[in-house]
Amino acid sequence: MPPGKYGMQEEGDQEIMMDFLLPTGIFLKFPVSPNDTIKSIKKMVWKNARSEALFSALGDPDAYVFTCINQTAEREELEEESRRISDVRPFMGVLRLVAREGDRVEKLTNTQISLLIGKGLHEFEAQKNHEVNEFRAKMRTFCEEKAQERQMLPWQQWMEYSFPCDLEPCCSPPECGSVKSKNTKKIFINVKFEACDESFMLQQDPQDFPVALMKSALKKKATVFRSVRQEPEDYTLQVNGRWEFIYGNHPMCQFKYMFLCLRNSQIPHLTMVHHTTISKYQEEQGRMCSQGYKTRSLSRPPPLPLKKNTSSLWSINEPFYIHLLQGSRVNADEGMKLVVQAGLFHGSELLCKVVTTSEVTVCSEPLWDQKLEFDINVADLPRMSRLCFALYAVIEKAKKPRGTKKKNKKADCPIAWVNTMVFDYKDQLKTGEFLLSTWPSVPDDKSDLLNPMGTVEKNPNVDSAAGLLIRFPNIRPHPLYYPPLDKVRILKRGKTFYISHFTSLTQLKRMKLKEIMDNKNHTEFFEDEKDLLWKLRTEVRDHYHESLSKLLLITKWNRREDAVQMMSLLRTWRDLPAIHALELLDYSFPDPVVRSFTIRCLRKLSDDELLQYLIQLVQVLKYESYLDCDLTTFLLERALSNWRIGHFLFWHLRSEIHVASVSLRFGLILEAYCRGNIHHIKLLSKQNEALGKMKALSDFVKSGSQKMTADDLKLCIRQESYLEALSDLLSPLNPSIILTEICADKCRFMDSKMKPIWLMYNPCTQEDMVGIIFKNGDDLRQDMLTLQMIQLMENLWKKEGLDLRDKLDRAIEEFTLSCAGYCVATYVLGIGDRHNDNIMIRETGQLFHIDFGHFLGNFKRKLGINRERVPFILTYDFVHVIQQGRTNNSEKFERFREYCERAYKILCRNGMLFVNLFAMMKAAGLPELTSFKDIQYLKDSLALGKSEEEALKNFKVKFNEALRESWKTKVNWMMHSLAKDNRP
Repeated sequence: MPPGKYGMQEEGDQEIMMDFLLPTGIFLKFPVSPNDTIKSIKKMVWKNARSEALFSALGDPDAYVFTCINQTAEREELEEESRRISDVRPFMGVLRLVAREGDRVEKLTNTQISLLIGKGLHEFEAQKNHEVNEFRAKMRTFCEEKAQERQMLPWQQWMEYSFPCDLEPCCSPPECGSVKSKNTKKIFINVKFEACDESFMLQQDPQDFPVALMKSALKKKATVFRSVRQEPEDYTLQVNGRWEFIYGNHPMCQFKYMFLCLRNSQIPHLTMVHHTTISKYQEEQGRMCSQGYKTRSLSRPPPLPLKKNTSSLWSINEPFYIHLLQGSRVNADEGMKLVVQAGLFHGSELLCKVVTTSEVTVCSEPLWDQKLEFDINVADLPRMSRLCFALYAVIEKAKKPRGTKKKNKKADCPIAWVNTMVFDYKDQLKTGEFLLSTWPSVPDDKSDLLNPMGTVEKNPNVDSAAGLLIRFPNIRPHPLYYPPLDKVRILKRGKTFYISHFTSLTQLKRMKLKEIMDNKNHTEFFEDEKDLLWKLRTEVRDHYHESLSKLLLITKWNRREDAVQMMSLLRTWRDLPAIHALELLDYSFPDPVVRSFTIRCLRKLSDDELLQYLIQLVQVLKYESYLDCDLTTFLLERALSNWRIGHFLFWHLRSEIHVASVSLRFGLILEAYCRGNIHHIKLLSKQNEALGKMKALSDFVKSGSQKMTADDLKLCIRQESYLEALSDLLSPLNPSIILTEICADKCRFMDSKMKPIWLMYNPCTQEDMVGIIFKNGDDLRQDMLTLQMIQLMENLWKKEGLDLRDKLDRAIEEFTLSCAGYCVATYVLGIGDRHNDNIMIRETGQLFHIDFGHFLGNFKRKLGINRERVPFILTYDFVHVIQQGRTNNSEKFERFREYCERAYKILCRNGMLFVNLFAMMKAAGLPELTSFKDIQYLKDSLALGKSEEEALKNFKVKFNEALRESWKTKVNWMMHSLAKDNRP
């Protein structure tokens, strides 16, 4: 079929000629529209087949399903018959009709999940992997049970799942203007009842709970319509035109919708919804779930049988070793030698000396057949031992002329790396041969050949990736297992030799311990400090329990006695505050006991706090060594208890499904979530379809051979398939917002490099139009991280009574407050590339920044010259506004300075939270955040390890520098404007 046959075209344009193969052996050929669905095409086939032979043998259309070869060259059954042929895009325009086999509901659900997550479920089955199969079965049962429990909830509790309250961090109302009624604290609220056009304007105190407003509404209704009085407990309040509800024991002004209305002097519009309506939603979801669950047996596949005559690992006091047999598909220049380096790691800690193979000549399948013995006994291997390999080439030594004293150093050329666990997911020491499909190394990164932070998954691109064939030995004739926790016993030596008492400490040791514990920036220790910490570990537990990470870092995990001592100590360790526990999800702390303890602490996170840290929690999934882990279960459990968390968990995972190293893990978690929320599949699929159309529009705008215009874009959007896909969906950015009808006439694209598309939607209610900017081709994860940090800063400021965005009576005050917030935020985060094109001001006077492509002190340079030479942007133009245009208005400026200093001190008090959240993002692979060195800027800007007075003194110096050197900002902005104006 010619290229572009399924592509963008005007309505009524040429049709697609399709071929159909029927199970009766009959061949049909007729044209269809690109907008036709599979269901409508099936009706056409039956209509055309009536005049053909053997029509009577076909029977019921529902007994058949179309199959095709899809765009990835795989056979696909088209169970989802609501899809358009332009979305299916069958190869060569051929559809084959076959008799439907198996459970239709199950197959339809599997098809919907596969299309939604961007990965066919058959790929999981094709793995033929016991760990994958057991994880799928366990998670499916877990998630389906959660779904069934959810459907049994009373309607009020079910609402907490489906429509969780969207709250501000504090409950004090903002200053408001015209919405206030005279001589009272009350505000006006417009309330109507569902299925009723009449509405009432009520007055209510913003500090009242929602039930008070509902009482007033019911009283008003009873008075006006002379109806029977009803109970407010039978109702809830819905925000007009949104899937957002106001309910529960929270002041009304704490709900974000109400808060924004008050701040912007707008009248809130709410609808009284009866509980029977909510119950209908619940019953509808219940029916969809029960259809999917009753079609299959809940029995799990039998687990692998445990082998008899097993032994404990701790009985083997022999060196650990493996055999490196050979490589495959190795690509390197001739004249070089190939070498493999192997290291045993526990997290970031090297357990023993790295082992290096002999050099072999470059070839596609190099042969080593070499035993690699490590300087550690089998008995001392920690449970999470990770075997890391690096394949690299070295240039052969050139012969030296006589008299040359300096030795010629070999140049290493990294080729590939791969990691594998020493124990399998069932705690058994691995045995036998394993073919490890490697990951390509970064050519310029010659500092560390081994990559212990990398994934333990094999590269799925086995046909192109270099491979290493290794063999784990059969140390004993029967399997060796790491001892289970319930059988771990404390050695007598551990009980008597190490224990000490806080009261018997010398004053010197006590002061030294306090110094180490109090220094937040203290993460690297001298040997004497390590010895002190280890000997006084019970004192650390009893008096400095929040410094658990320091004790874990100095634990000698290559000594089983120390590892057991640490595990035992954790059993009696007090729970950490959740924000401190986040640090322990880093790859430096892989022990399963530690990670279980961490998840126990994280259970205290509220839903709003969990949403705040969800980006990081998804990223640290990449550090997990096995599919079944506490973090995965925790995230799924919370996602299935709060629909909003589920929505964002889905999209955080779905956005990286194309990344080969996490595709399997993330795909399995996505499948499990969908199994536990069948109803959500439909809503997410609609969003996914809309995003697909947005991408197609973006590609269309960017790939035009001639200059595209906004009218070209509008013409495309007006196509039936695009109008339908882009309308009536929940916003992926905020699932409470309904994007009803796209307004093609208002849509346009911007004239920047990536041609972002500006899509506009007609409002459901009296509100303004809703806009979405879609940008394809740029990595926006760094922008997401920066915006998340600014939001977190704002929440911390609000909790301490400092609202640096609150709208006051005059726009000038709004400018002053928001400018203070951004001065502090951009300094702390080291945000670069600040010029007049990415600093904006709203009509209200609020200043805000966009485009966060550079942070953590990575400032732009031009011709080797640093263009940005000030800690943050504070020009004299800004000062002119802050001082209300008067040069002698120092009082206003000093107030601005105080806002900045107060905001900075609040961030310093929460400094470790920001450091931990950035550290958790190392797994994301952001170019400016790859190691702890990148986070050093943050530690310095937050003055970790210094007193509050020292930190504030340093900030004052930076503040004065920003003001004094602001002329340099003006020069930079002028150069930016000149460069922009001279673009071709």
